Amino acid sequence: MRHNKKFNHLGRQTAHRKAMLANMASSLIQHKRIATTLAKAKALQVYVEPLLTKAKNDTTHSRRTVFSLLQKKEIITELFSDVAAKIANRPGGYTRILRTGFRLGDNAEMCIIELVDYNENMLKEKAAKKAVRTRRSAAKKEDVAAPTEAAKEPTTPAAE
Repeated sequence: MRHNKKFNHLGRQTAHRKAMLANMASSLIQHKRIATTLAKAKALQVYVEPLLTKAKNDTTHSRRTVFSLLQKKEIITELFSDVAAKIANRPGGYTRILRTGFRLGDNAEMCIIELVDYNENMLKEKAAKKAVRTRRSAAKKEDVAAPTEAAKEPTTPAAE
């Protein structure tokens, strides 16, 4: 029976796959963005999201659990200090996959996987959109208020 056998083996033996995912997760935490194939990025997303969730709770047990999977002290330090502080109020969805096209040699679909809170360009666009939305609602209120004031002004000089 095939119960609970849904993850992608990526054409590798178990030890090779685990080592590759650990290295990719370390690189993602260190550089905040890496370029890879779509299949590897999807497998990495499933691998790294629980680690980022564990990092939000800075206890000895969670540090040891994450260290058992990543095996690099510098990465653990960066994960629990810098990254965990940025993702503290996010309820999930710490990574984003952006497709970039196809690789020239074998036509594999390529992509960039990145940590969501570290992409400055997307954060600026999000802030700009919020500001625009606020201005529109304020402008509409001013436009509604302005005609009523304009209607009052002509009546007051005539009354004098």
